[in-house]
Formats: sequence, C-alpha cells, structure tokens
Amino acid sequence: MATPSAAPSIRLYVTSDLDVDTTIDLDTKQVHYLKNVMRLVPGDALLVFNGREGEWRATVTAWGRRDGALQVAALERAQATEPDLWLVFTPIKKARLDFLIEKAGELGVGRLVPVQTEWTSVRDINVGRAEALVIEAAEQCGRMTVPVVDPIAPLNDVLARWPDDRRLLFCDESGAGAPIADALADEVPGDWEVLIGPEGGFSPGERAAIAAKPFALSVALGSRVLRADTAAIAALTMLQAHLGDWR
Repeated sequence: MATPSAAPSIRLYVTSDLDVDTTIDLDTKQVHYLKNVMRLVPGDALLVFNGREGEWRATVTAWGRRDGALQVAALERAQATEPDLWLVFTPIKKARLDFLIEKAGELGVGRLVPVQTEWTSVRDINVGRAEALVIEAAEQCGRMTVPVVDPIAPLNDVLARWPDDRRLLFCDESGAGAPIADALADEVPGDWEVLIGPEGGFSPGERAAIAAKPFALSVALGSRVLRADTAAIAALTMLQAHLGDWR
C-alpha cells in the first residue's frame, strides 16, 4: 500500500466553493505569489481554504502570463469551529497598525472593529489593506477562517449597538481595573471582545461610560505603560489562555 504524501506547506485563501474536481481560476496577485514567489509549476500541490468548507489539497494545472488555475483534489481537514473573538481598537501609525492587524489574525481574532475616540490621532483605516493582511496571516498560521474587517465607526455608535450576549474585556490604561488574570479567573468561555484604546488613552468620559456598561469587564495589564499594539497582543493572549482555544 502506498503511503499518503505529506500535506503541502503552501496555503492559499480562495473565495470559490470547494469540492472534488472543482476548478479554481486565480487572480493576478495569486498567480504572482504562487508562480513567481513560491515557484510552483503545473503539477505541484498546495492547500486551499475558503473559510466555509474546510481545507483541500489542490494542484496547479496551468499558468498564463497573468492567469492560472488549480484543480481541487481531496479534503484534508474538515471545517472547524473557532472561538468568536473580536478586537475593538483605534487606528495607530501605519507600521504598528499593520503589526497589530497581522498578529490579531494569527491569534484567532474573528472580527476587527476599528473605532474613533476623542483622542484618536489616526482617524481612518485602509480596509482593503487590513483584509490583505488578515488573509496572509490566516494562510501562514493554519487557521481555517479569515477575520472580518469592519469599516471604522465612532466608539459611541459601536457601544450603542453592542450585542446583549457579548462580553467586553476593557483594557483600562488608568489601572482602575483588576489585574487581568484575577479578573478572568471566574469568567466562563463565550463570545468576547477585547477593547484597546488609542495611543493617548481614553478620555475620562469615555472610560467612565465604558466601565458603566453591564457587559464590560475592566482589567489592568500590569504596571508598565504598553503601546496599543503590545496591549492588544497581551490582552488577547491572556483571554485565550484563560477562556479561549489555548486551554
């Protein structure tokens, strides 16, 4: 009996439906990545996923100058349920924002919710670039879904339409909250969001309004002043260690 070959290491996110013998037409960027960066040739295998139907082995069938195609062969992994974890954050300077978005994708965040606050210094976000970053993160880290990136909205509007059954981990830079490990000790898994403030922090009015919400759990991230991207990674890691898919 032949020994099954090891799964390919290259993963590609696609929007096409996936099934045995399905043909996937690639766009210019995907062709460039697979053909010129990864140096695949017709007959080479890779893994494809669409966030809905699992992860499949596929084979390169043809390259053109700007187009190409794959043929889906077999299911490698069934679609898995991932924790419904969201990150609410304010845009920061470009390099650090890219880092934050990429790492949030690697850490399993399912939705990125950018917000404007009173002291937000960067007032907008390039949603297209953010989507490209989370796709790359999902391809790299082996997750089966790609995070959703919301358009930016005022923090007050986001809080006003907050789902009743979703908890908010409010990272309060003032230090008024309980240490995060202590605060999470008695909490249970569920639908959570992590809220990180802008580089200048929340205004006193915003901090009081957030802390007063019944769905908010105010926590402190230690004695050191953390950059926004560092705080996001620390909070996501602690939440997952206590309640998420790291247990």
